[in-house]
Amino acid sequence: MVTMTTPTVRDPGNPMVVCEQCPPRRIHALLAPKWSSMVIYVLSFGSMRTGQLQRTMPGISKKMLTQTLRELESDGLLARKVHQVVPPMVEYSLTEVGHRFVEPLMALYEWAEDNAELLDEIEANRAASGGNLEAS
Repeated sequence: MVTMTTPTVRDPGNPMVVCEQCPPRRIHALLAPKWSSMVIYVLSFGSMRTGQLQRTMPGISKKMLTQTLRELESDGLLARKVHQVVPPMVEYSLTEVGHRFVEPLMALYEWAEDNAELLDEIEANRAASGGNLEAS
């Protein structure tokens, strides 16, 4: 019988090495696309149609929103419901799995609000270094 184990964050041989398939890296891959966490955040308030979602996130293009919705639906975080009316109406909502992301996202968003000045400083440093934080 083969027992599968979930990799931990650290490599047992070297605790400073972050394993390739560890949970933090896997979650980052899910939420790394620019708009993914914002879509989850907005849908935490309830189901919405595409146009409503786009209005809640100024700056997102229809193409990018559609791509993000498809990816999150494919990942099992969103449910897409098509209402059989004329004109057709599509509504998106979080799945049970999607709802499990809300609490940690809210903590991150609250931290960002509490540290807005620090974020301003970091962004100014990034801009001053040409977008490369490692430049000195």
